[in-house]
Amino acid sequence: MGTLIMVGQLILSLSILIILHEWGHYSTAKWFKTRVEKFYLFFNPYFSLIKAKKIDGKWNVKTFAKADDDFPEDKDPDNTTYGIGWLPLGGYVKISGMIDESMDKEQMEAEPQPWEFRTKPAWQRLIIMLAGVFINFVLGFLLMGFMLWYYGEEYLPTAEVNQYGIYADSLGQELGLKTGDKILKFGDKSFDKFNDRLAILELVLNGSETITVERDGKEEVIRPNADIIKSLAAHKNQAHPIFSFRLPFVAGQILKDSPAKSAGIEVDDKFLGVDGVETPFFRDFLAYVTEHPGKDVSIKVQRGNDVIDIPAKIGEDGKLGIAPYGPDKFFEFEKVKYSLAQALPAGVKKGWGFIDSQIKGFGKMFSGKIKATESLGGFGAFAKMYGTVWDWERFWRVTAIVSLLLGFINLLPIPALDGGYALFLIFEVVTGIKPSDKFVETAVTIGFFLLMGLFVFSNGLDVWRAFGH
Repeated sequence: MGTLIMVGQLILSLSILIILHEWGHYSTAKWFKTRVEKFYLFFNPYFSLIKAKKIDGKWNVKTFAKADDDFPEDKDPDNTTYGIGWLPLGGYVKISGMIDESMDKEQMEAEPQPWEFRTKPAWQRLIIMLAGVFINFVLGFLLMGFMLWYYGEEYLPTAEVNQYGIYADSLGQELGLKTGDKILKFGDKSFDKFNDRLAILELVLNGSETITVERDGKEEVIRPNADIIKSLAAHKNQAHPIFSFRLPFVAGQILKDSPAKSAGIEVDDKFLGVDGVETPFFRDFLAYVTEHPGKDVSIKVQRGNDVIDIPAKIGEDGKLGIAPYGPDKFFEFEKVKYSLAQALPAGVKKGWGFIDSQIKGFGKMFSGKIKATESLGGFGAFAKMYGTVWDWERFWRVTAIVSLLLGFINLLPIPALDGGYALFLIFEVVTGIKPSDKFVETAVTIGFFLLMGLFVFSNGLDVWRAFGH
């Protein structure tokens, strides 16, 4: 069920983004009186799930229509066929007189017509080509802003965590961190908002080489190994915790018929140790009891102002049946609320920060500092971003990120992408020299196969990882 929810969110999000992206091309083409023959959500090789066209004022609709199953003769050639394909890998608008992935050579070999893309001034063609990307960026920034306005921005100040220090997971230990450290800075940037993903941003993408911590009351500077920093970007580590906060272990709930209930442990008991071993933090206590299933132990707790020893027997499953209090008991989270006037520029700033990280990530990948095989992902990687529970706040936040990501990818100067077409058009605008249709056709063909290769490669990586490789 969780997988279906994840896939459903991905399809809904991509459908919204594809329609709006293609509407950008469609609306500007119509604005410049350029004929748009088709507007499709998803691709339709061989057949369409549904397609519709307005003929003589009435809508004609066909379902499961073959590619060559055309509508009757239309008196208005400017009418567009709208459809939904069966292959959810994108969408498209077919603009008359434009060299695109449809490779309609017959049309391109005919005499140019005034309603065709190729006869329009270069600046108009450039606007048409960049309109989809523009929509993606504007939508991403707006969604970021509206989310800040509606939900605000909650975060955990690092100063709160530093009451107790961090718990260093295996990745954190490889970086040189120790449980109990209080993180102060990554490079020269203060670590004010507690989030271990910022370690990846600062160390991997922003090039910070040091971590400043307070350890045993003294400030120390850690210089992680470059290979360890590089490994943080690996796909297998992207969801792996680097460090987390430590929580004192205070009983929040005693489960019915549990060893803890039988031993007389009560809610609000603060755990200090087990069998003489100090375990003031939940993870310390959990590690001890997990390693001693079925053992009789003496547990030291603080109850009110008294410190008492309680004999107990750990369950055969290595548990006592105690639910601890969560972070809200010990930390004061902060929430920033925005007016709409504050949220919109803050959304642009937040969105640009994401784009900047993508640019840096691609730069690191092309320079060999990050392995493409460890960092790239396909639809599976996208789907995991949405989670297995339908949460509208998370859905719209991820949709904003994906919108910006699609805009960024489409802007790459690869023929067959909007950025590739735009590069040719910018050259034409600047020099006055229009690349030949044959040259553009060849470039688009090469770009198309390059993109297909990248698509197969990135989604193949998802499949490879799914089988535990």
